[in-house]
Amino acid sequence: MDPVIIVGAGPVGLTLALALARQEVPSVVLDEGPGKDEPRPARTVVLREDTAALLERLTGVALGDHGVRWAGWRSLRRRQVLSEITFDEADPAAPLHIAQHVVTAALRAAVADEPLVRIAVDSRLDSIEQERSGITAHTRGPHGTWWRGSYLVGCDGPRSTVRKLQDIRFPGRTAVERHAVAALRVELPWEGRALLHRMPPWRQSGPSAGEVTARPLPDGAWRLDWLLPPGKDLVTPEILVSRIRETLAGWTDGSTPPYELLDTGVHTVHHRLARRWRVGRVFLAGDAAHLLGALGTQGLDEGLRDADNLAWKLAPAWHHGPHEVLLDSYQAERRLAITARLRAADQVLPVLRGAGGLRQMVPGTARGHDALLTDGHLGRGPLGAPVTYADSPLAPRQLDGEIPLGTPPGAPVADVRVTAEDGSFVRLRDRLGRGVLLVVLIAPGTGVWDRKHWMSAGVMPRLAASVTALPYRAELLVAESYPGAPAHSVLLVRPDGHLVTALSGVRPADLYAAAEATMGGAAQQEARAVSGAR
Repeated sequence: MDPVIIVGAGPVGLTLALALARQEVPSVVLDEGPGKDEPRPARTVVLREDTAALLERLTGVALGDHGVRWAGWRSLRRRQVLSEITFDEADPAAPLHIAQHVVTAALRAAVADEPLVRIAVDSRLDSIEQERSGITAHTRGPHGTWWRGSYLVGCDGPRSTVRKLQDIRFPGRTAVERHAVAALRVELPWEGRALLHRMPPWRQSGPSAGEVTARPLPDGAWRLDWLLPPGKDLVTPEILVSRIRETLAGWTDGSTPPYELLDTGVHTVHHRLARRWRVGRVFLAGDAAHLLGALGTQGLDEGLRDADNLAWKLAPAWHHGPHEVLLDSYQAERRLAITARLRAADQVLPVLRGAGGLRQMVPGTARGHDALLTDGHLGRGPLGAPVTYADSPLAPRQLDGEIPLGTPPGAPVADVRVTAEDGSFVRLRDRLGRGVLLVVLIAPGTGVWDRKHWMSAGVMPRLAASVTALPYRAELLVAESYPGAPAHSVLLVRPDGHLVTALSGVRPADLYAAAEATMGGAAQQEARAVSGAR
């Protein structure tokens, strides 16, 4: 069968290619550029726990060695400390701050070693033709040619050619926020801690700004972002240097410490959402499908979730033929998730960015604003927390044996230690992304015994037989504990790490029904029944 064509060789496109390869699906990545990325220290990304784990799983690179996991978070308003959060050294909730070109380089290195992925550089897409059996794309450039594929995914950024060729509207808001950005090497008083400073008390050069953020990078470097007022006021190099000196002096008791300026820029945040994310065999992902990023939220983080979600749904279609319910669920899940994120930001923006008025006089208002901004930057609450797919078309109907956990259905699972089928101890997230459903038995005490002693004892034989009888590939894992899970409960987990359901004990019929729904089989059978009744 023909490979999947991926248009765009940024982090989202490369992640999708590697995720497909892990499920034995070949791809060709059309790279408009020469295959190299210019280092830009001021262009950085903040990765949450699950997306950082996804990249590390695909690249084999410990990204924490090339970025900085925040030691803490500090919020100030004028000179008052509103909140301070400390992360333990091994706390997985600590965001990872890393230069985007470092992420892309790790992905490119992994792709270079992957025989199922081909990179075509200097290849600019200019036409797409769809047929029932596949798709044909044409590229122009030094090696302009026709490409034959099974599916095509546009990961080609905000000005997506794929989106335009499919005549998909991209409505939204322009310049929701603008930030002046500088990367510099300097010693600040809060080593390793990110800082949000609202309404700093010192005078500022150029257009007034009510907010500055400092986020640490490796080797003593920092990225500083100054929120700019609405409009198109020019930020000259002289204004930016003056602002750097004033800010550093304000943070270090009046005198500007020595610093080395590494990079500068102006970052403009837009909020847009494509009307459709799928047209037949063509899909959109990442910035081609959505733009967001106000109030500390991270667009790349969501783009990586797009790739993870789409990969495990394309793989069964590639191996076994089109599966419309499963493929349609990509748009249903991911577009709804981004819609919720954008709606939350639109509701909060007027409150946080409004000036003066009664809000400034109400006790507790500053701390409420701080909590909202902290949520966005730390990946919590409606602005930043990973979404759940509880309303997904793949969610199973009510199951008799379903029980509540600390993780609600549709949410990402906790990364607990599990025993794999070969008897080795691994992290649960290490088993994700292989196109296999995971069935996890919670069995306290098993961690101190060899697997051979308990595989034939208790509920294990019946559960193993139930897993073997499932209509899709599944792996049986055992964990000593899971947050909120009683002993002998059974968890079903999707290939992208979202919880399907938790059952009280071994319930073969419920487990089968949940697995069938997860792969779209139940919905597809229901659609056929309705069609037949007509």
